[in-house]
Amino acid sequence: MGIVKEFREFAVRGNVIDLAIGVVIGTAFGRIVSSLVGDVISPLIGRLAGGVSFVDWQVSLGRTPDGETELWLRFGSFLQTIFDFTIIAVALFVAIKGLNRLRSIGESTPVVEAPPPAAPSTEITETVKVLSEIRDLLKNQSRNA
Repeated sequence: MGIVKEFREFAVRGNVIDLAIGVVIGTAFGRIVSSLVGDVISPLIGRLAGGVSFVDWQVSLGRTPDGETELWLRFGSFLQTIFDFTIIAVALFVAIKGLNRLRSIGESTPVVEAPPPAAPSTEITETVKVLSEIRDLLKNQSRNA
């Protein structure tokens, strides 16, 4: 029963919940970027390349030894993945740069500092004098005993 309790405490912590939310948002963000690349950017690049969809770019490597199927090297799909990654990396860079800029603006606001503490008084207060006398009397009593 101890493992179940430990797991429940682990799962309920804010860090795990934040991580789960991050994964869900990251997955959705990845889909958005993949759609942007696949549905917007790739067709534009294909149009500029003469109407060819680079996702379909492939090279035949011949047939399998049994001769039934043909093998293809699909480097266009690889290029699509590289474009996806590049756009995601740029989008994350811009987002993090913006967050860091906002954080630095918040940190650069002037903070009113409290005046430095006053120097301690060199005068011995009455309480310290009385305590010193009591200490001395107790020392004398312990020596005489």
